[in-house]
Amino acid sequence: MVTIQSGDALVIVDIQKDFLPGGALAVSHGNDVLSVLLRCINKFESRGLPIFATRDWHPLHHCSFTAQGGVWPIHCVADSPGAKPPPSFQLPSSTVIVTKGTAPETEGYSGFQGTTLNIQLKEAGVRRLFVGGLATDFCVLNTVKDALHLGYQVYLLFDAIRAVNLQPNDGSKAIEAMRQQGAILIESNEVEK
Repeated sequence: MVTIQSGDALVIVDIQKDFLPGGALAVSHGNDVLSVLLRCINKFESRGLPIFATRDWHPLHHCSFTAQGGVWPIHCVADSPGAKPPPSFQLPSSTVIVTKGTAPETEGYSGFQGTTLNIQLKEAGVRRLFVGGLATDFCVLNTVKDALHLGYQVYLLFDAIRAVNLQPNDGSKAIEAMRQQGAILIESNEVEK
């Protein structure tokens, strides 16, 4: 069990309609993480601890789209319905939204790439991150790797992530890579307020 405390923050990665069933780039079983993350949100909010939520916010001609030579269908275009969270996933008003992937020429998988997330975490006195969201093998992986590189202790919420699996086992490989680099794997019910 891990008791959350001052210096901790919840980082929710890319809970957006386009990554959920029926979306332009649906992650298999992506909906499964919503209730898990909502429970985590309640724990952090009840303790007055910060919550950060990243979102893809791509220009229409983003380099990751197939039309520009990338590997993904058009998804999470800025201000589009698919870029918004589902109505069932209400974030507290205090949530800090981190917009990423806004530059046409960079992928922007990590919540730290081209954003002020690190500065905001430092200003909030955050030392430990609890991370969940979509997708395990891309945006979660890169956000966690950058967080570890920047010196944060990272708890990966194992039951609050799902993978795209562009190649078979990409998700399990990503989890192992994060674990090897220092992320601590826990289930959400192991987080105590």
